[in-house]
Parts: sequence; C-alpha cells; structure tokens
Amino acid sequence: MATNDQDARAQLIDLAAEFYDQFAGGQIPEMTLPTRTKSNIEYDPESGVWTYGDRTSTRSANSVRGARKLLKAVYTIEFLADQLEEGRSSTLRELYYLSESWDNDEAQFTSQDESNDLVEDLEIVSGVTREDFHMRPEESGATLMGPLRLREQTRRGEREIHCQEDVGEGGYQIPNNPDMIEFLDHDVDFVLCVETGGMRDRLVENGFDDDYNCLVVHLKGQPARATRRITRRLNDELDLPVVVFTDGDPWSYRIFGSVAYGSIKSAHLSEYLATPDARFIGIRPADIVEYDLPSDPLSDSDVNALESELEDPRFQTDYWEEQIELQLDIGKKSEQQALASRGLDFVTDTYLPERLDEMGVR
Repeated sequence: MATNDQDARAQLIDLAAEFYDQFAGGQIPEMTLPTRTKSNIEYDPESGVWTYGDRTSTRSANSVRGARKLLKAVYTIEFLADQLEEGRSSTLRELYYLSESWDNDEAQFTSQDESNDLVEDLEIVSGVTREDFHMRPEESGATLMGPLRLREQTRRGEREIHCQEDVGEGGYQIPNNPDMIEFLDHDVDFVLCVETGGMRDRLVENGFDDDYNCLVVHLKGQPARATRRITRRLNDELDLPVVVFTDGDPWSYRIFGSVAYGSIKSAHLSEYLATPDARFIGIRPADIVEYDLPSDPLSDSDVNALESELEDPRFQTDYWEEQIELQLDIGKKSEQQALASRGLDFVTDTYLPERLDEMGVR
C-alpha cells in the first residue's frame, strides 16, 4: 500500500481540484466519508478483516460549520503537499500547532483531536496513508526482540540490524513507517505481541526469545499503527504465526482486537494494519479460575465495556462470548503479572509453553 512522495502529492492535489471543480460547476463543495461507528463496520470474508460498511456522512459547505471543515481540509492539503515536495516530515502534534500560523483564523484547529480526525479523513478520501503523507505520531517506542535480521532505510542510508545481536536489552525500535524495512533472514518460529513493558522485560530476561525462537513485539498498551503494520507484514511476508499476550480485562481484549480485527477509527486501513490470523494467548477468565490468580473486582466501567463487546460484531464468536460471559459471572479481572504469584519463571516455563502447545503454535 506504500505510495511514493510524487504519487501521494498528486492524490492530494486531485482532491483539492475536486473542490475547485465543484465550485466552478456551481455546486456546493462537499466531501463524502464512511461513517466511523461500530454499527458501520462489517466483516469482509475475502480479506478476513473488518472494514467500513455502506453508511456515509458528508462534509458540506452548505453550513458555516461544514464550510469551516472544508476550509481546514484545503489548508491541510496545501501544507501536506508542500511538505512532500520539500521532502520534509512532521508530527500530528506539530500540525495542530502549525495551524496557528495559517493566515486565516477560521482554518485553525481548536484541538488536536480535530486535526487528527482531519488527517484520517484525508487518508480515506485520497487512499493514501498518513505515513505516506510523512505524518508521524508524537511517539511510539514499540520494540522487537528476537532472531530477525532486517535492513532499514534511514536518512543516513541503509542499515542492517539483527534484532538480538545488534541491539541492547531494550530491543529494536520500530520506525514510524515499517514499509521502509526489508526482512533479510530469520530464525523466528512465531511472533508474540505483549501488552505491558513489565511482561516484555520478564520474557527477555528469562531468554524466552532465545529458547523458543520467538520474536517479542512490545505493544506498549494500545498498539500504534507502525506496530500493527509490522506485525501484519511479519505474518504476511514471513508466514509467521502471531499470538497476542495481554491482561485479562475488557480494555486488553480491545488491544487484541485492534491487532487481529482492526480498530473502528482505522477500519479503512484494516487490510493494511490488521492481522486476522492473530490468536489470543492473554489471560482468560478461565485462567483466573483455574490458576486462582490474584485479581481485582470488575468496575462498573469494566462491566459496561464487556457488555459493549458482546454487542461488537468483532467479538461475536463462540470463544469471545463464552469468555466474556464467564468474566461477567465471576466478576474478576487479572493482569499478566499476576502469573508471578506462582513464581517469576512460571510464565515462561509453564503458562506460555502450555498455551502455545494447546494452540499448535510450536
């Protein structure tokens, strides 16, 4: 899906030209987008991911509010086109502040959420990702650790890196645009995506990546797009199984969902970011019962989130319905680190190996 700078810029210019043609033809300028809600995502059996359905909403200049939105879109298109022409890049946060210098006060953003949403709108209507617009999140910092050698294109030229031998204990940091990475060779048997930094460090300290030829991907909570993209590429291009290891609570199930099914906000990129073959190896409500794990009671917001997931089409499978209903029944949640109640090595010596064997991953 990666697009070169010239093509990305041309797509933006074409979009601006559509607004001009609407004006010239005596039409009220407008921009039509899919409705980004849970009720407007549907399963695409061909690609195996969740994408937007047929419902749409329109940004139209037939109101003051709509006219402001299109004005901001035009200013943003101009900024991005200039950025691509100059070979520069910027962060989403910088875009928000840059609008303060635009010569029309009406074009300035009132919040960063507004500027972030507009960049997503432009992705959808142009078919170009924000990475190809040279837009970066403020930070990511997610890492890889395991027997993988890759080549990265940097502004200082090409670098070959082994994600164990050439990195420290922190691992290899995933760049903003993982499509600039070339996989060279590997001894990886499977990819293990881990929610928390503490558990990631436990796995590395215990040598799990060495003992099981595992590539450990630190998700850093809700994973950034770059993390989801490189996970998809590892699955697609190297044919590596992907498992996702999270806490046992509704928010962590959504972390798994964003890796496997795609998120609602970025459903237009599900074929690019989601890994439908990914499987859940996190703390299950059944584990809380079986291992008598230390736990916390579900809060009201936890219960509401679980009930919402039962209505979420991405979680309407026999497995998830059974686990969520069990969790609501026992009224408990547990963290990954709760496994330490059985010893620091329990997770790497017993829990993960047994789960992996059950799943046929190793």
